[in-house]
Amino acid sequence: MDIESNGNNKRVFNRLGTRQPQSSHHHQNQNQKVCFHWQAGRCTRNPCAFLHRELPPPPLPHSTHPSTSSYNGGASKRAHGGLGSGGRNDGFSSRKNPNFNNTWGRVGGSSGGGPVNKMERVCNYWIQGNCTYGDNCKYLHSWSIGDSFSLLTTLEGHQKVVTGITLPSGDKLYSGSQDEHVKIWDCSSGQCVSTIPVGGEIGCMISEGPWVFIGLPNMVKAWNIETVTDLSLSGPVGQVYGLVVGNDLLFAGTQDGSILAWKFNPATNCFEPAASLTGHTSAVVTMFVGANRLYSGSMDHTIRVWNLETLQCIQILKEHTEVVMSVLCWEQFLLSASLDNTIKVWAATPSGNLEVTYTHTEKQGILSLCGMYDSGGKPVLLCSTNANDVHIYDLPSFMERGKIMSKKEIRVIQAGPSGLFFTGDGNGEVRVWNWLTAPKTGM
Repeated sequence: MDIESNGNNKRVFNRLGTRQPQSSHHHQNQNQKVCFHWQAGRCTRNPCAFLHRELPPPPLPHSTHPSTSSYNGGASKRAHGGLGSGGRNDGFSSRKNPNFNNTWGRVGGSSGGGPVNKMERVCNYWIQGNCTYGDNCKYLHSWSIGDSFSLLTTLEGHQKVVTGITLPSGDKLYSGSQDEHVKIWDCSSGQCVSTIPVGGEIGCMISEGPWVFIGLPNMVKAWNIETVTDLSLSGPVGQVYGLVVGNDLLFAGTQDGSILAWKFNPATNCFEPAASLTGHTSAVVTMFVGANRLYSGSMDHTIRVWNLETLQCIQILKEHTEVVMSVLCWEQFLLSASLDNTIKVWAATPSGNLEVTYTHTEKQGILSLCGMYDSGGKPVLLCSTNANDVHIYDLPSFMERGKIMSKKEIRVIQAGPSGLFFTGDGNGEVRVWNWLTAPKTGM
C-alpha cells in the first residue's frame, strides 16, 4: 500500500530537464514495472496491469541500526516516502478496499503494536540536566514513548522554528527555518557542512530529483544541486507556505490564497509561469497531488480539489471549522488535519465526490501529518499537535502506539530512507529517528 503526505516527492524529476525518461514503463525490480502514466498523474486504467506505487515492498527486518552518534542516509537516492511528505500521485483510482470503511478507528483494524494508554509528561529537571530522582522520577526521562522506534541524534543550529526538511541526495539532509537559513547536514557524521542565507523566512521546502525548492516571501528559490543552478521564481504575493510537484508542474501555495504553477523549459533551463489557480479566500498552507488531482488546504477552512489536466476546481470540501494544516493520500482515501482538533478521512462516493467517512479527534489543534511504514511493513500515521507532541497511530484503526515530545511545537515530520524519519521543531532542532526491528528493552 502507498502512504504519502505533503512535501516528499522523490521521483527522478526528468521533466525538469535533468534526465531523459528511460521508457514508457520502467522496472521497479526484476519482475515489477511501475505505471509511467500513474507517475505523471494520468493513468485511467482500473485495474491497471502495472504498479501504482514507486517503492518496493518494505524490506525484511534486519538486526543492525545506525549508532546514536551518526546516521546513514546513503542507502537510497530517494527519500523513503511511504506516507512521507510528498506530492507523489497515490492510487485513489485503484486498489479500492470497501472493508476500510468499516475499520477506521476500530481497535483490531490493524496488527500493529498495542495502544499506548499512559502518555507521561517529560521531566523539566531532566531537560535541564539536573533531575535528582533518576529512575525514581515520576516524570519521563525521554523524548518518546513506544518500543518500535528510537531517537538516533539531534541536529542543533537553527535559531527559529524548522519549517522544511528534505533529502535531495543520499548523503545530505537539508533543513530550512524561519531564521532565513538553509542548513546542509552530512548524513554519515551528523555534522552541519554548510549554512546558506536565503534572504527571507522559509515557509516550506521540498526536493524533486536534483532540485531543491524553497518557499520564501514573494518568491520560490530553485536550486539544482547537480549543476549548481540557483533560480528565483517570482510571482507569489506574500509568504509561500506550500510546494508540491505534479503533472510536470511546480505548484506554490501563497499567502494571498492563490496557487501559482510553473513548467520547466529545458531549452532555456528556466521555470516559466504556467497558471494561477484562484478561489481560496485566505492563505494556502498545504497541498498534495494524488490520482490526477491537486488538493489544497487553506486558512479559509476549506480544501479545494483541482483537476490536474484542466487546472479547474471540481469540488470544495467544507467540513473543517479551522485552518486546514495538512492533507495526504492513503489508498483510496484523503486525510486532512486542522486546527479544529480533527483528522478527517474522506472517501469518494459513486458520483466521484469526496465525503467524510471517519473523524478522529485530538485534544489540541493539529499541525502536520506524515505517514510511512514501520520496520514490519505496517502503515503508520504521525500527527503533530499544538501540545508539542507527535502521536503515532496504526492505520486504519488509529490505535496509538507511541508518542514523541518536544520543547516546542513540531512543525515538520519527514520520512527518510532505510527506516529513518525526521522531526523539526519550534526550538530550531532537527531530530533523527529510526524504526526498530525489535522492541526496545528500556527507555
